[in-house]
Formats: sequence, structure tokens, C-alpha cells
Amino acid sequence: MFGAVTRKTRGYCPQRVDTQSSDRDGVLGPLRRRTGVAWERPLPKGTLSATNTFAFVSSPASPTPGSVIPLDSPQRRRLPPLLRRAWYSLNQTFRRRIAHTGVTPDQFTALRTLLEGDTQGMTQRSLTEVMSSDPNTVASLLERMEEAGWIERQAHERDRRAYRIRLLPSGHDKYRQVRDVAVGLQSDVLADLPESERERFLEQLEVVSLACRRAAETSAKTTSR
Repeated sequence: MFGAVTRKTRGYCPQRVDTQSSDRDGVLGPLRRRTGVAWERPLPKGTLSATNTFAFVSSPASPTPGSVIPLDSPQRRRLPPLLRRAWYSLNQTFRRRIAHTGVTPDQFTALRTLLEGDTQGMTQRSLTEVMSSDPNTVASLLERMEEAGWIERQAHERDRRAYRIRLLPSGHDKYRQVRDVAVGLQSDVLADLPESERERFLEQLEVVSLACRRAAETSAKTTSR
């Protein structure tokens, strides 16, 4: 279709490839044939050349046995994009499913954390840590939840600068209204894993989560010096 193409490889002269020639040997091995000083190799699966068949290369397309593939190589599963894709998709799906309730995913997380936390109420600082969020975000979140009548703030009995945050009955109601949606979404997502592997997967994910938190804490200490 495209006739002959010329491809230049580093350190070699351009070689001419006849894309119309047939495979005389009848079988394409790792190397079809040698032309001049460059090797003619099939491209990796999913890679297209001008002829959609093969091109000249001066090094193997895949690492040799025993070689180490870099962590950021496209050939590897990379943690940051996988975590980002999973979190973004999960968060957006949850947001759509609970939109009719007037609760956001962050508000639900705060409601659940307060419900499962200290029965006397949590401080804003402890709530921020458990939610893995930042102080400004949580402060804005609590302000809107207080205006909605879901929580109340009371003076801390020992720390004059702190407040204890407690759920009000309407906050409990909102949590119960959204909880089943959250549980259903988690079940839907984990359904793609065999039931025998789900708990193990969550345990391993927790290990990664704790490692990420330690890295963040170490980075914060280094930056503050």
C-alpha cells in the first residue's frame, strides 16, 4: 500500500525495506531477515509503523531477561495513575448517586468519621487527620454542615482554643440516608475481584495507604525545617 519506506537508525545508514516482499521462509521469527547492517524486527504489539508491519530498530523493543524495568516505564503498572483513576472514578460515581440527598462525598466522610469517633465529639484537628484532608478544607466543610444543622460545636473542656464537634439528630439521619448507597457502591466495585481475594486486597491497600501517609509526614517535616 505504502510501497517502500526508508527508516534511519542511530549509527547506521538508512536502509530500504521492501514492504511488498513475501516471507520466503514462511514463518516470521524474532528477526525476519537481515538487510545490510540493521535488523528488521516485528514491532511490539499495538505499535504502528508507516506500513503497519515492521521497521528498523537498533535495540530490542522489550527488556532482556534479568533486566530491571524502571518504575515509571509504560510497560509497568504505575501506582499514582492507578490510585488517581480509582479515586476519581469512585468519587464521581458516589457524588452522582447521592446528589438527590444534598450530601457531598466529603460531607458523608465527615459524618461517618464523627459517628465512628469519640462519643464526646472530635476536635477539628483530629477530624482532619482521620479524614486525610487539610485544615482549610475541613473548616469550610464543617461551616456548611453546621449551617445545615447536621453538627454542633461545643467548647473543649480542657483546650480553650479547641471545640468538640458532635453530630446532631439530623446529621445521623443524613448519614443513614446515604450509607446504603456507599455500601452498595463498594460492593459493586469489589465484585470484580474473587470474594476470597477482597479482604486481602484491602489489607494490601491499607499498607500502601499508610506508606503514603508516612511519606507525606516526612516531606512535611523536611519542608518545615
